[in-house]
Amino acid sequence: MDAAANSPAAAPEQGSSLWHDAWLRLRKNRLAVAGLAFLVFVAVTCLLGPLFSPYGYEEQRLDLGASPPGAKHWLGTDTLGRDLLVRTLTGGRVSLGVGLAATFVALTIGVVYGAVAGFVGGKRDAFMMRVVDIMYSLPFPIFVILLMVFFGRNIILLFVAIGAVEWLTMARIVRSQVMAVKRMEFIEAARSLGYGRRRIIFRHILPNILGPVIVYTTLTIPAVMLLEAFLSFLGLGVQPPMSSWGVLIKDGAEKMEEFSWLLVFPAALFSLTLLSLNFVGDGLRDALDVRSSKD
Repeated sequence: MDAAANSPAAAPEQGSSLWHDAWLRLRKNRLAVAGLAFLVFVAVTCLLGPLFSPYGYEEQRLDLGASPPGAKHWLGTDTLGRDLLVRTLTGGRVSLGVGLAATFVALTIGVVYGAVAGFVGGKRDAFMMRVVDIMYSLPFPIFVILLMVFFGRNIILLFVAIGAVEWLTMARIVRSQVMAVKRMEFIEAARSLGYGRRRIIFRHILPNILGPVIVYTTLTIPAVMLLEAFLSFLGLGVQPPMSSWGVLIKDGAEKMEEFSWLLVFPAALFSLTLLSLNFVGDGLRDALDVRSSKD
């Protein structure tokens, strides 16, 4: 009996978690891995690059003017003689910061609102979703523009305003996931043990819907960055002398025929960053799909 118990056949089978399987599947997705590597490279370069540059993003050399890419200025200079590489990296800090901060605001509002609506159900859920439907019907770019006009062009307000626009879809996704999870047996067991609503929502339901939330978060960041670029293109985003990718694209578009590099380099970096974010989001969606997990 002891020999049988100690035999390899009697050894307990090692299982694997959903997150471990998801990581293994994500690593096999070459586009997602390449996108993640590019995003890390861009983030580190934008964060540290300007610190090692001999040029400041505000430093003007009017005698130099708009110069094409060369040995001293790798991406050229703008019409005020400012180094385009430094301004692009500094603008990347702002654009990525807006994307992350506004997405965090949208994530916080959307997750809490959707979780409460899905869990309480009934008339309160119906009322909360009608509020979301009404807000969906509003022209939110105009709403954000009005906020910027009435309260001033403040970068912190920009974070909050964009985040307050982007939370609606997150709320709907979380609500549908919560409504599915709350009918499961382990939630009924938690109720029978006398756990309160807050504990059930935040300790038992939300950890089990992280997959869709993470996926949609990665897809919200590029949407937020596009909205910031749109506002900056209208002159309502980041204000000079600070730059963002949207500001640089706006300035480059105005001088595209004479100085094409002012548009090409910021637009290319912005497009590649958005493409990488979408690759990562698609990869996470496929990796966290339980239908792809091993039986």
